Amino acid sequence: MGKITKVAKAVALSAIVASSSLLAADTVKIGVQAPITGKYANEGQGIDQFVRLIVNEKNAQGGLLGKKIEVVTCDDEAKAQKAAVCARKLVNAGVFAVIGSYTSGATEAAQTTYYRNKVLQTSDGTSDSLIKRKYWTFFRNSFPNSAQSDFTADYFVNQKKYERIVVLSDYSSYSTGLGDATENSIKKIGGNVIFRGKIKSGTQNFTAMLTKIKAMNPDVIYYSGYYTDGGLLRAQQKQLGINADFVGGDSNDNPDFLKLAGSAAEGTVLINFPTPDILPYKEAKKYLKAYEDTYNMKPPSIWAVVNADGLRAIMHGVEQTKSFDTKKISDFLHNLKDYPGITGPVTFRNDGERIGAKFMVYEIQKDGSYKVLGK
Repeated sequence: MGKITKVAKAVALSAIVASSSLLAADTVKIGVQAPITGKYANEGQGIDQFVRLIVNEKNAQGGLLGKKIEVVTCDDEAKAQKAAVCARKLVNAGVFAVIGSYTSGATEAAQTTYYRNKVLQTSDGTSDSLIKRKYWTFFRNSFPNSAQSDFTADYFVNQKKYERIVVLSDYSSYSTGLGDATENSIKKIGGNVIFRGKIKSGTQNFTAMLTKIKAMNPDVIYYSGYYTDGGLLRAQQKQLGINADFVGGDSNDNPDFLKLAGSAAEGTVLINFPTPDILPYKEAKKYLKAYEDTYNMKPPSIWAVVNADGLRAIMHGVEQTKSFDTKKISDFLHNLKDYPGITGPVTFRNDGERIGAKFMVYEIQKDGSYKVLGK
């Protein structure tokens, strides 16, 4: 049985190699680097699914410059070490562009490898540090922490008139960066941050930190980390009888926040880009319907959608330059203005930063729906 299995594997491998060599000239590869498993799996799977939806549409139209697009996915589990491994794997697989990753830490861990190998990368990571190296290969398909922090500060200080603000984050680059930026933005316009704290992601029991905060009598607790901890923080806040408002940053906007928070989710306020279902753009209606028809579900959050826009922008660059030369595509994208995206007009600055940020404020209702409070 062992010999037969080895022979069968050898024959299969030979067929794959032969097939690959025949198709190589007519195929181009796009990579997906995302957390397909792990605690952010639903986000990573949403990104992968949306990429495949866009690619299948393009292949049905004849491909990209006449070449069939092949998607190569690598699961980084949102971990920096695995992200670095994914970068090497995807480069070795021959991709010319990569969509991902979901977290800023995993995105940053892969950046240099893609840059050195002249592979384009677009990510929803919001850490401001992602742009600091000025890699010509990198494009942000979302908006930076600094844009969100200014919006949040204005909402807290000028609209809600909060006088005692607590800012919490975890220790990740994204969450720490957003927490620090929000604290600074609040102070810059005269707001009062009475406590800036950090929690260890994945701890699950935040009673000690919340008990400390309760004694401070805050008006609001702002959490800049991910939904996996945010939902538990909200639930435990309610259990401890802390009457402060709870506001979550963009990465708390996920269906699993509601599951983890339970009934305590009601009244939670989220600050994020407009949710997929209320995006007013023609492309949004088209692609969200296509996603639901294909997968029998809605995208898990806005992150799958902005990554789809990153892919669409890159494919647009290929078609406009009539080339797979990544430097030519990059030069084109650095001058891209108002490309009709699913999430709105896509414009990149010359450092790869997407500009024109729009944010909204949502309140979670008893039935789990969102009520728009402001924009």
